[in-house]
Amino acid sequence: MRLGLVLFGAGRAGTIHLNNVARNRRIDLLYVVEDDIAKAEKALESTGIATAKVVDSRCTEDVLSDSAVQFVIVATPTHTHEKIVRAALHAKKGVFCEKPIAKSIDAVVQIYNEAARVGKPLFCAFQRRFDPNFVDVRDRMRKGEIGKLHVIKTCSRDSPSPSIEYVRTSGGFFVDSSVHDIDLVCWIVGELPITIQAQAHAFRRDIADAGDVDTIAIVMKFPSGVIAQIDMSRYSSYGYDQRIEVHGDKGMIIAANAKRSTVTRFSPLGECSDVLLHSFPQRYQYAYENELDHFVDVMLGEKELISTKKDAVAVMKIAKICEESYQTSKVIKFQAEF
Repeated sequence: MRLGLVLFGAGRAGTIHLNNVARNRRIDLLYVVEDDIAKAEKALESTGIATAKVVDSRCTEDVLSDSAVQFVIVATPTHTHEKIVRAALHAKKGVFCEKPIAKSIDAVVQIYNEAARVGKPLFCAFQRRFDPNFVDVRDRMRKGEIGKLHVIKTCSRDSPSPSIEYVRTSGGFFVDSSVHDIDLVCWIVGELPITIQAQAHAFRRDIADAGDVDTIAIVMKFPSGVIAQIDMSRYSSYGYDQRIEVHGDKGMIIAANAKRSTVTRFSPLGECSDVLLHSFPQRYQYAYENELDHFVDVMLGEKELISTKKDAVAVMKIAKICEESYQTSKVIKFQAEF
């Protein structure tokens, strides 16, 4: 069975999904909704998909009323997500949405409740859960290869640095980016934190002037005693830096940075290896493919969503508490109430 799809957005994230849709034999892309028609047509042409129709956002209601459409992918700017997701659920379509689903926690809860009411899956896309390296780390830890987990550390440093225009509309570094690391840590540990503390700073003057930060350090403690440390930056001069380390009483597991080549040359002058991957589309290529496959499985009734309402709400709450902790210089207790 091939599922009819509407893709909202043909920007960076939208193009990633567009390329994956083109390779997925279980999906029929019927529409691309993008106000920059020329950009969308160019992106569509590069995939070789000849049957999809490009329309602007004024046609949203029309494309959602098409009975051939089973689900949508929302990859538009953050501030537009809530309106599109609500419209898609109202039309009884499954929804695959880039984070966040909405800007407020109350709105996220309401939208998930609406998805349950209409009986359609709603997926907040935390793609790191689908990265083969991180999945391997989680599986090995859960199998007991390092014994009892004590500490988990993640490092996330962006390349290239985002434009100030993006920063101004991102919703803030905590909510925009730390949610990925928070979700990954909680997913691997299998718990939600009990205390949260965060520090942050803006080294870039334009980011400071925009009222945001570009460097973050988060510490969370979990009921089992596990301590998590998250190290984040908006800028990495040497490539897209994404690492994770888990330490237990019987050993340690590390997922190192990905590179174009694993070849290393040794000489009297030292070691020489390839540079890190440039940015997130390259680093998480397989994660994006895998999460799309997962959602198709869910739409076809073959699997249950591995990212739920509880996960999306908890991660958003934790990110906002991190921001509060930074602003107040306090350690804040977290209570998982949904």
